[in-house]
Amino acid sequence: MENPPPEKLIFVHRDQNGVAYVIINRPKSLNSLTRPMMVDLAKEIKSLASDDSVRVIILSGSGRAFCSGVDLTSAEDVFKGDVKDLETDPVEQMERCKKPIIGAINGFAVTAGFEIALACDLLVASKEAKFMDTHARFGIFPSWGLSQKLSRIIGPSRAREASLTAVPITAEQAEKWGLVNHVVEGSELLKKARQIAEAIIKNNKELVPKYKAVINDGFKLDLGHALALEKERAHAYYDGMTKEQFEKMQEFIAGRSSKKTPSSKL
Repeated sequence: MENPPPEKLIFVHRDQNGVAYVIINRPKSLNSLTRPMMVDLAKEIKSLASDDSVRVIILSGSGRAFCSGVDLTSAEDVFKGDVKDLETDPVEQMERCKKPIIGAINGFAVTAGFEIALACDLLVASKEAKFMDTHARFGIFPSWGLSQKLSRIIGPSRAREASLTAVPITAEQAEKWGLVNHVVEGSELLKKARQIAEAIIKNNKELVPKYKAVINDGFKLDLGHALALEKERAHAYYDGMTKEQFEKMQEFIAGRSSKKTPSSKL
């Protein structure tokens, strides 16, 4: 991937294989977010969501931070401005996006940056990564989901400690607690994210976004309602399949079976 030009604070690169990279590119300020950057990030995510050539999005930051949160020198513009406009809310656009988003956390993910990380579907972190919630320290009320999502991922006691003390969660802790999927050397970060993206792209183009949606939507429900949601969407999916689609499925399965050796396992 090409290096982001310094004038592009939100840099997007699409490759020819269905992967789009989105880079928060304000390294001298540890990628802190101004209101225009938030609007641009939301706009780019929305654009990629509607781009049929893009299958997976990788989100990362330049320099030694993923995102250090909101630029507090312009905090009033952010918190009392048009932050309630969902069309220009990057987390809202990430959650609406049907395509998998892989967060490549290369350093500090602080407060709003932590919330953006939590809006990703998968997280890969460098060994230097640190997740930190400083809402309580600076008197900022969370509005991008950190107060609710973190406890559901790492448990309420750990989440309360992280949020009420503002003590950072290291990459090693994050992996142990199930917050991140993989921890790698910084030089291997985008490579690992890319490997995961390529594995996703090999799968059924129609089903992947539907599968992402049922996991994410079901996670917001109790188990009984989530199971009912899965069944409802499965029936709708199969009812919408054509005879040709079923034939292609059978051809694919037959092709896979013919490639197996006697020692292969399911």
